[in-house]
Amino acid sequence: MKITVIGGGLCGCEAAYAAAQRGAQVELYEMKPAHMSPAHHSPLLAELVCSNSLKAARLESAAGLLKEEMRRLGSVCMKAAARSSVAAGGALAVDREQFSGYITEIIRSHPNIRVIEKRVETIPREGTVIVATGPLTDGPLAEDIKKVCGLDTLSFYDAAAPIVMYDSIDMSLAFRASRYGRGEEEGGDYINCPMNKEEYEAFYNALVTAEQAPLKDFDRPLTVYEGCMPIEIMARRGPDTIRFGPLKPVGLRDPRTGKRPWAVVQLRRENAAGSMYNLVGFQTNLKFPEQKRVFSLIPGLGQAEFARYGVMHRNSFLDSPRLLQPDFSMRERPGLFFAGQLAGVEGYMESAAAGILAGIGAVRHIAGQTPFFPPEYTMMGALARYISDPSVKDFQPMGANFGVLPPLSERIRDKKARYGALAARSLAWFDQAGLPGEKTEPAKE
Repeated sequence: MKITVIGGGLCGCEAAYAAAQRGAQVELYEMKPAHMSPAHHSPLLAELVCSNSLKAARLESAAGLLKEEMRRLGSVCMKAAARSSVAAGGALAVDREQFSGYITEIIRSHPNIRVIEKRVETIPREGTVIVATGPLTDGPLAEDIKKVCGLDTLSFYDAAAPIVMYDSIDMSLAFRASRYGRGEEEGGDYINCPMNKEEYEAFYNALVTAEQAPLKDFDRPLTVYEGCMPIEIMARRGPDTIRFGPLKPVGLRDPRTGKRPWAVVQLRRENAAGSMYNLVGFQTNLKFPEQKRVFSLIPGLGQAEFARYGVMHRNSFLDSPRLLQPDFSMRERPGLFFAGQLAGVEGYMESAAAGILAGIGAVRHIAGQTPFFPPEYTMMGALARYISDPSVKDFQPMGANFGVLPPLSERIRDKKARYGALAARSLAWFDQAGLPGEKTEPAKE
């Protein structure tokens, strides 16, 4: 039972691990370290190229439910997250190097997985194949994907936020706190840079007039995914847009004044040592000198040292509703799977979850078994059905949210209770279902 996986990101690693744990012999192709995309910096597998946050941890959240479902299916990413987490209030955030390092060790040492460091330029036309090359897929492989899928284009853009060194933050102007006191027993998981009205207006005016880095033209108008909207583009929608978005001050009080600030820029710990912090919600495509000039206007960051400036890069995804089944296999070729952000799920854990389903699906395909589709009232099942629903028009990537789940049989007005009931309904299925289990196989020769 041989499966080829192309791509060593979160999705590819999950696909390879899920298949290998279920007895398949896996060849995992990864182009790094010989070839690095503009967004990649590490030679490790499963690199986190944007934020180090895996979103909310609580079960009464869509992101938290998705992660718990992944745990129930043996996710290697969730095992890594448990070993590499850093304080982040109600979110699950990780030390990037520890997270990727753990997954790299597990994948490279697995007896059923062989990692091949090679850039793949064409999809194998035979055998069982999982393409998990991610949203940065380009070059000959992107052209071959378009050929195989009959597409004209794959491209859109997203962006990453800048990271600053902790020692360069002026803590006489900033303060530690999490919204509504979450994580306060540790002194607050976030560093907050408060602004009064005058400071915010000065920052806002500088932001909306700052110069952006040039982007290459494509054969259709530029599409920017909403979940990774650059802060400067968001700000141009109106002077209060970001103040009610990533700079919202709700749930926070400046200890110097005892009052809620006009706006707040939050910084989240980037690594376990706490030596680096990223600017939450500050994905950007500003030129590097402009980032230094504009972001230095934020109180507490006047002398900030940037460990990494924000960048914007091209992403790719398929018109999946016209191409894929809910197990991420192609309708026209059941042994070929496309998973992760390439298949149109948006987010780290969403991509990883798609990899798990594709890995299980590939094993079942080879064994001649029926496909594995979690029901539509689970988060994994709902996302898989969304990306494969032919009725979806003008398809755009979708992340975990309770809106994709069917409603409960009875109405619950309280939002937290309703979300809790939706999570309980999903996990009850995982508890009772006969899930496609893992098994131990002899090591490869």
